[in-house]
This record gives sequence, C-alpha cells and structure tokens, in this order.
Amino acid sequence: MPVITTIEDLRVLAKKRVPRMFYDYADSGSWTESTYRANESDFQSIKLRQRVAVNMENRSTATQMIGQNVAMPVAIAPTGLTGMQHADGEILGARAAKKFGIPFTLSTMSICSIEDVAAGTDRHPFWFQLYVMKDRDFIERLIDRAKAANCSALVLTLDLQILGQRHKDLKNGLSAPPKPTLATILNLMTKPRWGLGMLGTKRHGFGNIVGHVKGVENMGSLSEWTAKQFDPGLNWGDVEWIKKRWGGKLILKGIQDVEDAKLAVNSGADALIVSNHGGRQLDGAESSIRALPQIVDAVGSQIEVHMDGGIRSGQDVLKARALGAKGCYIGRSFLYGLGAMGEEGVTKALQIIHRELDLTMAFCGHTNIETVDKSILLPGTFPT
Repeated sequence: MPVITTIEDLRVLAKKRVPRMFYDYADSGSWTESTYRANESDFQSIKLRQRVAVNMENRSTATQMIGQNVAMPVAIAPTGLTGMQHADGEILGARAAKKFGIPFTLSTMSICSIEDVAAGTDRHPFWFQLYVMKDRDFIERLIDRAKAANCSALVLTLDLQILGQRHKDLKNGLSAPPKPTLATILNLMTKPRWGLGMLGTKRHGFGNIVGHVKGVENMGSLSEWTAKQFDPGLNWGDVEWIKKRWGGKLILKGIQDVEDAKLAVNSGADALIVSNHGGRQLDGAESSIRALPQIVDAVGSQIEVHMDGGIRSGQDVLKARALGAKGCYIGRSFLYGLGAMGEEGVTKALQIIHRELDLTMAFCGHTNIETVDKSILLPGTFPT
C-alpha cells in the first residue's frame, strides 16, 4: 500500500481499482469540461497570508451547519451511483461521516436505499438530496421515507431539470449494473477487488427507485422511467410545495446567480449551496469559488451560504470559509477515497482535509474556524 498523504493519492488509487465507466462518471464534467477544471484551478490563484509568532495552541475547526454541530465545516455531497464506486458505498460513506462528526448526504440516485443507510448507521441522522420528478406521488413518498429514516435535512437540487451532456458516460455506455459488453467485461476483469465486493452485496441498482415505483422492477424499465421523469418544468412554486411537505431544514443546491440567490431567500430555505453541479451541467459557467463572494455579499446576512465544487484540500475549505461559505461539500474527494479503499478511504480523505484545514488555519494566525475571514487572504488574489 502506498503512503497516502493527499486527495490526489486517493484519486490515483481509485482509478486503478474502480471500473472505467464508474471512475469516469465521477471524474468528468460536461462538454469541454472547462467549468469542471475551473472549479479546482480557480482555488489555486487565491493566496494566503502567513502569520508568525502567534499562539497556535488549542485549535478548533468545530462549527455548525444549519444549526447542526460539525467537526469541521464540511459535509459529504450527494453523489449518484456511489454504490458502484465500491460495494455498499453509501453505507460506508455514511458510517465514516458519522464517526468523523460531519453530515452525509444521500442522493436520490443512490445504489443503497434510504432505508439501507439508516439501518447501516443505526438510524444516525443524515441528509437526503431530492430530485424533482414528474411523478409527484413518488416524490411525496420519497420525502416521507426520508422523514421515517430520521433524515435531518432535505437538500433540493435545482440545476438538473435536464441533463448536461457528459461525453465519457455516453462513450462508456454507463449503466448500473454495467451491461455485459465485451469492452466492459474486459475492463471488469482487471478490477478483481471491485468485483469481489460486488459479489458480496445484493445492492446493484437504484435502491430508492426500484420496487418503489409502479412498473419499475428492473434496470431496463428504470432507464426508460428516469429518461421521462426528470422534470424540466421545475419552478419556485415546486420549492414552496416541497418545503411544506418536508417541514424540516431545507437546503437549495445549484445556485450560481445573485438573482436566484435572492429567490432562494424568498423561498424560506434555511441554506443555499453555491454549486454548478461539479461542472457536470452548464459547461462554461463560472466556477463555484468565483461565484461565491457576490452571493455572500448579496444574501449572506439573510440565509446560510454553502458551496461545493473543486474542494480537494483543507486549504480549499479554508479559502471558501474566508470568502463567506459557512460550509463546504466534498463529492469527488469523497468518491476517490471510497473507490480507493472503501470506508477506510473515506475516513482517510476526511483526515487529510481536516489536517490541512487545521494546519493552514494556524499558519494564517487563527486557532478557531469561527474567526476566519477575508483577512487571511492576500489582497488582489481572490474574487470579489
């Protein structure tokens, strides 16, 4: 086993161990992937001010996200097909998050179901991400299932009414479980560790959907159903309806524009996530870290502002925090750890990010995450 010190180390290992179609699903963006790349690279141009002769004892990264205590301002983002990166992936990720003291967010398009994750974590509270579909009866039952599973927040995704084109998924023939084509079989033969894990679990399809929707009993019918079900007519009236039906903490994901941020405030949501869906929807959109400051300035006093997109280190978390994000979400960093080493890999990813956050905060002259602001950044290097 190589020495793992960075998220990049986990990415390299995951690429070796995860079948190509599922690794590419995680590690790609739409169209030319310019926004996907910018999410990460735009962090690099932001420079930090190093301070010295400051007492660095008794440091704390603990804070709150939507009123919930967290060990650091980080949550695991909702990611589809997580259980195809590693057998029972959502359960393993939720367990690691529980032990570390941060929120885990389960995707509607997960392999392990809401009930699977609840049972696998002894009903520890987690967050659930909802896609709005045309079958409103199914959405109502999905919300009720999340309540019954002790979910403590609903994350409503607003930026996937239609699907951005992701070239790698089309070329790989992405499906869950993978279709037995010659190319896929040859690739799976090189991933014995992954294959053995899959043989040991019954969870190979979309657990929140199969068996819960009339007429959807197999992957063929599911593919047809999902193609027809994502609702391009989603609007703010639907947000109001969902908020009322849910009745608990509501987070709106996919906000990139100040006008939409103001509408999010008017909706009565508890938080919004500045997000471009990891560069997987509108290619050419602004990176999340560049969109963040203007949204914080516009609505940060009225609603809790979070962000995702491009977080690969604790330094990235600190920079986002300095620019006003009360919390950050990790998607790919989490999936790299999961694909590389299962639950142990997720824990390793969280440890890496936490250690980098803790040390960088100290080097910048702070011992408490609550006191971090723009003053830790070198003027002229960060977006305003």
